[in-house]
Amino acid sequence: MSKKAIITCAITGGVHTPSMSPYLPVTPEQIASEAVAAAEAGAAIIHLHARHPEDGRPDPSPARYMEFLPAIKERTNAILNVTTGGGQGMTLEERYAAAVATKPELASMNMGSFNFALFEAVDRIPNFKHAWERTYLEGSKNFILSNTFAQIEYGMRMLSDHGTRFEFECYDVGHLYNLAHFVDRGLVKPPFFVQCIFGILGAIGPDPENLLHMRATADRLFGKDYRLSVLAAGRHQMPFVTLSAILGGNVRVGLEDSLSLGRGKLAKSNADQVSKIRRILDELGIDIATPDEAREMLQTKGAANVGF
Repeated sequence: MSKKAIITCAITGGVHTPSMSPYLPVTPEQIASEAVAAAEAGAAIIHLHARHPEDGRPDPSPARYMEFLPAIKERTNAILNVTTGGGQGMTLEERYAAAVATKPELASMNMGSFNFALFEAVDRIPNFKHAWERTYLEGSKNFILSNTFAQIEYGMRMLSDHGTRFEFECYDVGHLYNLAHFVDRGLVKPPFFVQCIFGILGAIGPDPENLLHMRATADRLFGKDYRLSVLAAGRHQMPFVTLSAILGGNVRVGLEDSLSLGRGKLAKSNADQVSKIRRILDELGIDIATPDEAREMLQTKGAANVGF
């Protein structure tokens, strides 16, 4: 593990809906502004999804990503990470389209299929701004986020051809073994940026013991060839990412993962969360990696070699 921590900020995601927070960015201008502010606050990596500006629905189209990717690149030095997870109901081709078209330094890669449930949020929303939101959330009761071995291989081959590296999103212990399978086959090369995810209903639970087990498993499978990062959903966000940093790992915050800044307090921006974790890490004596230091740690191809 590194002596410096990489902060990733996930700006909007495809999980939360506009009725959950007035601060969730949905338009290209909002996403770009939030990304730039998060980078200025200390995020070395910006993880990006796109949305329809009219009602905030997840939007997988490359054209929508191109409405904010060049603007963010022009205004920051941060590594830009394009999702391949997309959102509920998207086809495989839709999920990968933006990353294939834009050839980013990093792209996310879910390392297996699992239940991804959001339906519990319905009871916490008294009024919906848009008709799609209730249907989207309730539909997750019957939703499997699919990434089979064939689908993962498809994405790895498509994106590796452009020099894109991966944020390997591991929602359970078995996903680490799935990654090891592709490592053994030579489809991906170190260093591996392993993002362990806790607190999603349908995946591994938000218990500190689970983080320790995931880390120990990754140590056995990948030795010194990986960089651990951690995110956690909702109220578990700050405690879990702090524990990751204490263990020598990296951290991910942002409104994709949690809408709050503390108990009963909505975060008014992504930069608020980046600033908070940076203060915590500063107090712990943990240095923050710059974007160029993160590039060196993850061996990305550099901002000059992307497709936007």
